[in-house]
Amino acid sequence: MLSRLLRKKTIGHVDQDSSLHRSLNALDLTLMGIGAIIGAGVFVLTGIAAATKAGPAIVISYVIAGLASLFAALAYAELAASIGGTGSAYSYAYAGFGELIAWLIGWNLLLEYIMSVGTVAIGWSGYVNNFFDAIHIHLPDALTKNPFEGGVINLLALLIIITLTALLCLGVKHSARFNAVIVFIKLITIAVFIVVAIPNVEIQNWSNFFPFGWSGVMQGAALVFFAYIGFDALSTAVEESINPQRNIPLGIISSLIVCTVIYIVVSALLTGIVPYTTLNVRSPVADALLKIGHHFAAGIIAAGAIAGLTTVMLVMFYGLSRICLAMSRDGLLPTSIANIHPQTRTPIRIIIINGVLIGVIASIAPIDRAAELVNIGTLSAFTFVCAGVIVFRWTHPSIARPFKLPLNPVIPILGIISCLYLMINLPAITWWRFLIWTLLGLFIYFTYGMKNSALGRQDF
Repeated sequence: MLSRLLRKKTIGHVDQDSSLHRSLNALDLTLMGIGAIIGAGVFVLTGIAAATKAGPAIVISYVIAGLASLFAALAYAELAASIGGTGSAYSYAYAGFGELIAWLIGWNLLLEYIMSVGTVAIGWSGYVNNFFDAIHIHLPDALTKNPFEGGVINLLALLIIITLTALLCLGVKHSARFNAVIVFIKLITIAVFIVVAIPNVEIQNWSNFFPFGWSGVMQGAALVFFAYIGFDALSTAVEESINPQRNIPLGIISSLIVCTVIYIVVSALLTGIVPYTTLNVRSPVADALLKIGHHFAAGIIAAGAIAGLTTVMLVMFYGLSRICLAMSRDGLLPTSIANIHPQTRTPIRIIIINGVLIGVIASIAPIDRAAELVNIGTLSAFTFVCAGVIVFRWTHPSIARPFKLPLNPVIPILGIISCLYLMINLPAITWWRFLIWTLLGLFIYFTYGMKNSALGRQDF
């Protein structure tokens, strides 16, 4: 059975009329990774984690979180190069653990990606609305707040989802070009902050480097780990990548390293220009620049935050559509939605369905309720990917591995331990919601997926 699954998931085994268009090179993939990773993490999470968890030692928290992310990234890179498939962790679980585990991983990935894009869209609308207020354009509350906040609809959040839906329908190369432009703007924004911040660093702000002790550093690492979520979306681009065995691992690892360096530099400078105790605000980077008198630079940072959140949504939405495509090809979701448009070579039906779901969430849901459902699904997927490397080395030692994870099984075991540690530290309510979502997924699988899947039809 396992060999049949592996043949099914190996790169290149997709019918020509249902295949996606190969157009992404290593640079496209690296920029997509940067676009997915750098967003709310660098512009929001850094300040909050420094103020409440680690103080100036947030720099060390980012190093620890970066290492934990690198363990998972290396596992993704090996499996993407050797197994392939558009479904990321879902595809690897299908080949390594079988259909039921694959469904559960895919089911939780759907929750992660849908809620991630919806949550970021709500945050994006808040930044844009603040920008409009700054230039004296005041939208009515009925169009900027959801019903739980006394409004009718979050129109800005809905409009950005409609825009990204249309962009993804046009084709992955168009999306990659748009992402590259926005990533360039985002990196320029960060460069402006670095240039402005360096002359304003005051060493005494680092004098109390460990205000919360080592436990604070580890709690900070657990918090900022989620700033790295997004690189896994690159593993869904195997079918649209030129030379995926080389370019996917290169894109995953290079984007993660670049983003880790940026996080470390920004967090060090941020805690150096103002006391860490002042950073527990919604926009700590811009707020810190205002405190030292650089109002124009603060405005640039606000614009960069909007750009950063836009690329996060784009790449995560892209990854969601490809995971749905993989699951529908396998019959675990309706096969009728897996149609590839002959001109754009994109799964337009899947993109539109996901756009409608995300648009509803973004336009009427409160941000705190949406954000609560993101994290645990990601960590569970990371855990299974790390375990998948160990299983595949044992069950298929002779399979071609264009990229081979070093120090096996040490690195994947470290990745499993890191992810499980972070999962344990999540609130109990998150675990209960995760359990309910998983039970719902099991019900759908046994009543629909098991009977309609391609594997199930072969068995019967």
